[in-house]
Amino acid sequence: MDYQQLETICARACKLVRNTGSYIRGQLDDQHSVEFFEKGIHDFVTHVDKNSESMLIEGLSEILPGSGFLAEENTANTGSKEFMWIIDPLDGTTNFIHSIPLYSISVALNQNERTVLGIVYEINMQECFYAWHGSKAFLNGKEIKVSATGNMDHALFATGFPYYDYSRMGPYMGLFSYLVQNTSGLRRLGSAAVDLAFVACGRFEGFYEYGLHPWDVAAGAFVVKQAGGKVCDFKGQDNYIDGKEIIATNSVIFSEFMELVKKYF
Repeated sequence: MDYQQLETICARACKLVRNTGSYIRGQLDDQHSVEFFEKGIHDFVTHVDKNSESMLIEGLSEILPGSGFLAEENTANTGSKEFMWIIDPLDGTTNFIHSIPLYSISVALNQNERTVLGIVYEINMQECFYAWHGSKAFLNGKEIKVSATGNMDHALFATGFPYYDYSRMGPYMGLFSYLVQNTSGLRRLGSAAVDLAFVACGRFEGFYEYGLHPWDVAAGAFVVKQAGGKVCDFKGQDNYIDGKEIIATNSVIFSEFMELVKKYF
C-alpha cells in the first residue's frame, strides 16, 4: 500500500475514532451508574468498551474491506490476513469507571505483521495523535517530535504499575526508586497509549512498563518512532508488541535509559 493510500485511510480512521470518542464522552453523565465486570485480576470492562469496539470494527471494516482484527474485548485474531487492525476501544477503563479524565482509543494497522499506521485519541482533551508509514507524526494536524532533553536530571518519565503479574516487582521497584531520585519525576496516567503519545510529542522523555498487550502499545509505539523516538523491549530488541514489555524514549537518552533497564531487569 502506497503513501497516498495510507494517508487517506488514516484520515478516514481518525474521523471514525473521533466519532467513537464522542460516543464515549456522551456516557460521562451516566458514568457513576455504568455497570462493569471484572474479566481478569484488576481488569475491568464496561458496556462502553464493548459498544465502542463494535463501532470501530464496523467502521474500519468499511474503510478497509476484508481486513482482520485483534481487539481487546473480543481478543480474536480473525486469521492470517495481509491487513490486521489492532484496537483498544477504551484504554484506561479503570480511569473511566472512576471518572478520572484520562483515557483513550488506540488503533493500529498492520500490513504483513508490520505496523503501517497508528492513531491514539485522548478523549477528554480531544487530542488525536497519528502517523502512517513514511509520514511525520501529528497531533490534531500539527507535526510533533520527541523532546531533545538529554539530561536525565531534567527528564520526566511515565510508567504503569503492574496489576496482575507481580513476579518482577523487585526489579520494577528498583528502577522506580532510582528514577524517583535521579530524574524530574515519574507519572502514572493509567493509559499506556497516552503515555506513548506523550513521549511522541515531547511531554515525557520516556516510558516503560511490563505486562502490556498488543492493543495497548501498537499504535502509540508507531507514533513515537515516526516522531523520532526509540522503542524496544527490555532487552533492547524489537519484541515490544507481543513481548509484554516496552521502553519508549527520545533518541538522546535512549542508550543511558536502556543501560538502567538492563541493570535492574
